[in-house]
Amino acid sequence: MVDGLGGTEWALLGVAALLVGLAKTSVGGVAAISVALFASVLPARESSGALLPLLILGDVLAVSAYRRHVEWRALLRLFPSVAVGVLLGVVFVARVDDTVMRRTIGAILLAVVAVHLWRRRRPAAEPGRWRAMVYGLLAGFTTMVANAGGAVMSLYLLSAGYDKMRFLGTAAWFFFLVNLFKVPFSAQLGLISADSLTLNAALAGAVLLGGVVGRLLVKRLDQQRFEQVVLFFTVVSSLNLLR
Repeated sequence: MVDGLGGTEWALLGVAALLVGLAKTSVGGVAAISVALFASVLPARESSGALLPLLILGDVLAVSAYRRHVEWRALLRLFPSVAVGVLLGVVFVARVDDTVMRRTIGAILLAVVAVHLWRRRRPAAEPGRWRAMVYGLLAGFTTMVANAGGAVMSLYLLSAGYDKMRFLGTAAWFFFLVNLFKVPFSAQLGLISADSLTLNAALAGAVLLGGVVGRLLVKRLDQQRFEQVVLFFTVVSSLNLLR
């Protein structure tokens, strides 16, 4: 994997790693661009496993920055259905090809965005049990299949009316725990290897730099602009997956 990469490929992966750090500490939807860049350089299945350890490194940065702003009640409501979604994702990854995998995720995300925009006409409130279960299933499934759970989780937190800091803190803990949960399944599917870990070591510095930039950026975004940017990158990532 590493030996066959040229200068252009390394540059694209470096930008993707930088965006991982940026996404984890500011606008989560940007991580979808990292997914797309990795998939453009590496085979789709390999790219998923190669990206996961970098996402976990970004999660550590986010948790250290926003750990005091977490809404544990929301996470406890989500986790059971998320675990089921991850397991469904494991079965799905084992049985379908890359094209079906990408397009399924893209279609789901666009449907979720449409529902979210429709519901914005109503007052924000803590999502009920059934809605939390649906979002949890989708988040678990999409994060296992394509590391694309950020879009679903972003829509869940926006629908709950969370302010910027509670959004970031809750998302940070959510993905830190869920991505750790995914590791043994990804290793069993052959998505993580010694070669991919070597690649991760080479790109870790870019993730750290992106985390610093993200913390500076988030201070300049007001709540309305923050929500707009999150929705924009969610839609862009969904359309990219449908290609």
